[in-house]
Formats: sequence, structure tokens, C-alpha cells
Amino acid sequence: MLCASSFLFFAALAGAREIVFPPVSGYTTDQAILRGYNDPDISQPKFAGLMTYANLPYVHCLAADGEEVERFDIAIMGAPFDTGVTARPGARFGPAGIRQGSRRITPTAGWDIYTGENVLLDWAKIVDCGDAPLTFLDNTAALKQLDKAHKIVSSKRTTASDYTTPRIVTLGGDHTTTLSALRSTFERWGPVSVIHFDSHIDTWDPKVLGGGISHYAGVNHGTFLHIAHEEGLIRNTSIHAGIRAPVIRPKGDVRNDLRCGFEMVKARDIDRLGTQGVIDRLKKRVAGTKVYISVDIDVLDPAFAPATGTSEVGGWSTRELLTILDGLEGLEVVGADVVEVAPVYDSAGETTVLAAAEVALSLIGLMVKKPVIVPE
Repeated sequence: MLCASSFLFFAALAGAREIVFPPVSGYTTDQAILRGYNDPDISQPKFAGLMTYANLPYVHCLAADGEEVERFDIAIMGAPFDTGVTARPGARFGPAGIRQGSRRITPTAGWDIYTGENVLLDWAKIVDCGDAPLTFLDNTAALKQLDKAHKIVSSKRTTASDYTTPRIVTLGGDHTTTLSALRSTFERWGPVSVIHFDSHIDTWDPKVLGGGISHYAGVNHGTFLHIAHEEGLIRNTSIHAGIRAPVIRPKGDVRNDLRCGFEMVKARDIDRLGTQGVIDRLKKRVAGTKVYISVDIDVLDPAFAPATGTSEVGGWSTRELLTILDGLEGLEVVGADVVEVAPVYDSAGETTVLAAAEVALSLIGLMVKKPVIVPE
């Protein structure tokens, strides 16, 4: 039997009335805000709840063999890995941080003020695959897991009949994770030119950075491009952008960088060249090749991106970086990433994760605007 207090509670609910606010005197509007954003419909993306990048649909891309997976053309995948850093850890939480920074972005309100385009509602089906499950106890095992995750996601079926291999935008994770992505692009597309936005060259010989301790330690976020060159994954038409950090050997590191196939645009070159000059240098270097774009968030000055493992002062502004990225339209971008976001060091205003989310959107835009056919 119901007790008296329970009876009174349910009686009160039954008699509850909806609260209706009267219209403001003298003001009426028929304006529809974000296609019903203020309506009682609770299926709309909001600022709370489970997060995907830019409120895109989640697809379990890493489902077991035999399970049906929804088709997609561009995949967002997190790589929560930071045991290859030489400075501050924390980038394992980067994928979650970047998704948090993207929560104000939504496909139904994604029209670009500069171009009038909405790359999230164009021809490509774009999904968030969640994070690759990586161990934090063994770098070698974790990278093998990430290799496998990339292989599985890039093998899925697309919605487009002409562009049959999905492309992946990876949310890092420290920069070591780019090695797995380059292995994946090599398998699907052959060797690629790398446009590498960073304050560090990341082509250090493992014997110089880490390998003097052990072979295991030589695989890290400062040596992955050297290793990618050794494995034949990248072309000798690659280029750095935004470099300003010191090197370990005054001449040897730069010579080794050239051997690895890289030219260099230093951070202060933008003062002389301007953003268009930088764009022209990058596009000329990689012309006629398949391209992988890797953005270490520390290419930005710490004023714009404090939440990273190895900050270097004197970097580019967020606006400059976005202008340069958007200026690369027309390149055949077959893979991309934004890495080294360590949210624990961010400001209360989420400066870094907001910037990283916008960088990821620019990378998606480059892929949407230039579909790429798999070479035979």
C-alpha cells in the first residue's frame, strides 16, 4: 500500500502544470535558431552528454570481424598515447580534450563565414570512431595496437563509389602516433610527402635522442620521422613549417634532417614571407604527390597553445596557422593529425583545445574539398 507521503507526492505530480513565460511586450519574432535548437526536441546536439568530435555520429569502426560497420568516407580516431614524450606527459588525454574543444561545432551550424561552405554536410560521410585502445605500459605494444587500428579503419567501405579508401584524421596523443598513421597511408596510398607543422624537427636519429639508453627508448616523439624515412614511408619531398626549437647537434641534426627528405620553413620566416609566402613554399615542395599533414599543436606560440608537452616561445598565432592550412586547398591529402595536446596544462578558457578542434576542422575541410582516388 502507498503511504500517505507517497500518495501526496504522486498527487502533486499529477497536478503539476507547465510553466509558460509570457512574450516580451512589444517584441515578437519568427526567427528559427539553429534549426530548432531551443525546441523541446532532445535529439539535438548540446553542450552536455557523450561527446564526439564536432557532434558527428559515432561508429564502432573497430568492430570485430564479421560485424556490420556503417560506411564512412572520413574517420576521426583518437590515439591516447603519451609515453614517447621527452618533456611533460599528458597528451594521452588529448583526444578527449580536442573533442571537448569541438563541442560548439555541429554539422547543422557549420557554415564557414569565409567561404559559405559546410564541409561537414558535403559529399563525405564523416564519423568519429572513438579512441584506439592502447596500453600505456609498453610503447612497442601500444604502437602495434595503433598500427592495427589504422589498418582496420582504413580497410572499411566508403559511401563514395569512386573514392573507395577512407581517410583518417587522428587526434593525438604524442607525436610518436604519427608513425602508425604513416605506415597506414603507405599501405593504402604508397609513400607520401609530409607537411609537418611543429616547433621541432622530429627527425632526430634514435641513437642521438633516446637510443643511447636502449633501442626501445629510441622510438619517441622526436625520432618518428627519421624512422618513417628509414622504413621508406615518406618521400624526399617533405617539409617542416614553424620550426624554431634548438637542435642537439649544431650541424649533424640539420644534415640528418636533409637526408630524411625535409626542407624547412622556420617560424620567423613568416615575418618575411607572410602567410601566402609560406603557403606557396609548402605547395611547391609537395606538388604532384600524395600528402600527409601532421600538426603538432606546439607550432603555435604558448600564448595560443599552452597545453602541450614541449612548449617553445616565438611561434605562430592560431589565425596564422588556420590561414596557412586553409591555403593548402587542392592538395591530395590522404591522412592528417593534430597531436601533442595535453589538456592538463590548458587555461580555464580552454585555449589549446579550442585551437586544436579548429585545426582538425581545417584538416577535414582539405580532405572534403579534394577527394582522392586510390592508385592502382
